[in-house]
Amino acid sequence: MPPANAYPQLVGDIGGTNARFALIRAPGGTPEAIAAYPCARFPGLDAAIGHYLDQTGGPRPRWGALGIANPVDGDAVRMTNHDWAFSIAQLREALDFDHLRVVNDFAALAMALPALPPSNLQQIGGGKPEPGRAIGLVGAGTGLGVSGLIPCGTDHAVIEGEGGHVTLAASNAEEAALLALLARTHPHVSAERVVSGPGLISLYQALGTLRGEHSDAITATEISHLGLNGTSALCRAALEHFCAFLGTVAADLALTLGARGGIYIGGGIVPQLGGFFAQSPFRARFERKGRFSAYLAAIPTYVINAPYPALTGAARILARDLAAGR
Repeated sequence: MPPANAYPQLVGDIGGTNARFALIRAPGGTPEAIAAYPCARFPGLDAAIGHYLDQTGGPRPRWGALGIANPVDGDAVRMTNHDWAFSIAQLREALDFDHLRVVNDFAALAMALPALPPSNLQQIGGGKPEPGRAIGLVGAGTGLGVSGLIPCGTDHAVIEGEGGHVTLAASNAEEAALLALLARTHPHVSAERVVSGPGLISLYQALGTLRGEHSDAITATEISHLGLNGTSALCRAALEHFCAFLGTVAADLALTLGARGGIYIGGGIVPQLGGFFAQSPFRARFERKGRFSAYLAAIPTYVINAPYPALTGAARILARDLAAGR
């Protein structure tokens, strides 16, 4: 039996732009009372959580799990793509929680993968996943998250890494020229510098410079919109390069993990691209690995279309903690 104070539980998914929260009211329950807030609206994570709990009312949670877009190594957390910083122990005390887990946001998302129904997934190429094999996860939003699941007994162990900051490689002459342009601004052109919301803007501007075309000061959302509706050839080219670079990153992850269980694509950008992504250079680039092209051609890639999957993953983390008596 779970402790009497184990429910309701707070679960959260904290990105560089938005913070999402929900409650788990009973064992095996799904996230309820979901709310999302711009991070810029609050001075700190404690204020955002306090506001959410005030709005939802009811009994205050004493257990919680938060996925955050940042490395979690020890007690001190300072976000990479936002200015929030906090002590996990002090946050737990301020919330009057008995149990608080803080993990990387893509570790939380990875935990959700075994629980996602087929209706929440769109397969893009490949065959069937092999049971009992590693699973990879990558997703672009404000940053680039990377994680994975490694088989461990009858369950999986989650990988908490920072694969979004690996060095990005070019696959053709135009990509090499683009990365050289970006290197003038960023001494280390990581995957996240290109495959992310800010990265899409950088790609668009670099393409304009490279092709001698005017590039407006627009947002990543506007680039996607103009590229998808055919209004701007430069925006569409930026989207195509974005998807190709994502294919490079995803394939490298698949080879590194031996991810015969599949590669999953999360984050806020790709699910909004709809049918364009399926026809984009992503899958062709994913499979183009010379002697290992056939190896990768067999691996399925899936776009996650669930609205708040990391909240489900955070709930599964708490369920695992309860089962372990933590």
